[in-house]
Amino acid sequence: MADPLDIVWSRPLPENASPSTVTVSQDAAGRWFVSLLCDDRIEQTPAVHAAIGIDAGLNSLLTLSTGEKVVNPKYERADRQALARAQRAMARKERGSANRAKARLKVARIHARITDRRRDLLHKLTTRLVRENQTIVIEDLTVRNMVTNHSLARAISDAAWRQLRTMLEYKAEWHGRNLVVVDRWFPSSKLCSTCGALAERMPLSVRSWMCRCGTTHDRDVNAARNILAEGLSVTACGGGVRPQRESSRSGQPTVKQENPRATKGIPVLQGGEDVKSATTQQ
Repeated sequence: MADPLDIVWSRPLPENASPSTVTVSQDAAGRWFVSLLCDDRIEQTPAVHAAIGIDAGLNSLLTLSTGEKVVNPKYERADRQALARAQRAMARKERGSANRAKARLKVARIHARITDRRRDLLHKLTTRLVRENQTIVIEDLTVRNMVTNHSLARAISDAAWRQLRTMLEYKAEWHGRNLVVVDRWFPSSKLCSTCGALAERMPLSVRSWMCRCGTTHDRDVNAARNILAEGLSVTACGGGVRPQRESSRSGQPTVKQENPRATKGIPVLQGGEDVKSATTQQ
């Protein structure tokens, strides 16, 4: 075909850069992609003095220590009925037939629509957090263990906490930010961010509570503030750091992937009691 291809560029090519590799691929939804490998230098954003703690959840995708709550759009749930109809229609088609191939393509396009919208939201959200804050403190959530809870597995997968953390890790490295990871057993929800008192019990149904010091807390905002305080205390005073898991991008420990301007490794705090499980993330 002599006519030029109708290409939608995701971003402009770097100036004076010629691609060293061009990869053409097709996804399950039938879409074609052309990936160009170029030598580019990422311009770091100016250093700032702000720090933020992040509590991940299901009702609110993220709750920030500033009190802001990021709504969870629940893309998979929004398209669940359309996906189920498309899957039932595909199941009725004869295996190996052209009609089944068309039905499979419809299912793949719905999955692609869910994935694309989720990725777009996470990119915009993580870019904003990295640009606005010098230090970002998150929890070390074990998503692999959480999805074994069958009543919450679908919602946890839809929230994509693992993908969120991955984006924060490499964007923090790009822009010289500090990413601190608090140990999963830190009792962020049960600890009063005002006086430091630890509540004996904090059932999942309790979304707001009053400490004996008289402060009324929103459960998620209080947790985000405690996460921030714990992260800052370690970066300022030092603390227990356990060996890092390998980075999914490089196969090397995360500590070796940090930018020299960032912290030396991602500290993971120790201590606390077992209060973070799959059922505490709603």
